[in-house]
Amino acid sequence: MLTTLAILLIVNAAWNAIVWPQFYKRVSRDERARDANGKPTRFLIVHAVLIGISLLIGLISLVAGIVALVAG
Repeated sequence: MLTTLAILLIVNAAWNAIVWPQFYKRVSRDERARDANGKPTRFLIVHAVLIGISLLIGLISLVAGIVALVAG
């Protein structure tokens, strides 16, 4: 069971590492991401924070998965 949990956590980490950076690229190119002066809008800032949190959760999942594999 511990090995299954570890694999699930590592898959979650991989998913976060693959999906969120691509999403950020799309968000940053969106016309709502910057105002007329080129400054970041709340749209970009909020999405960047959410993506950063998701990547942090992915990193934590990776560490927990590795620890579970080593312990199991």
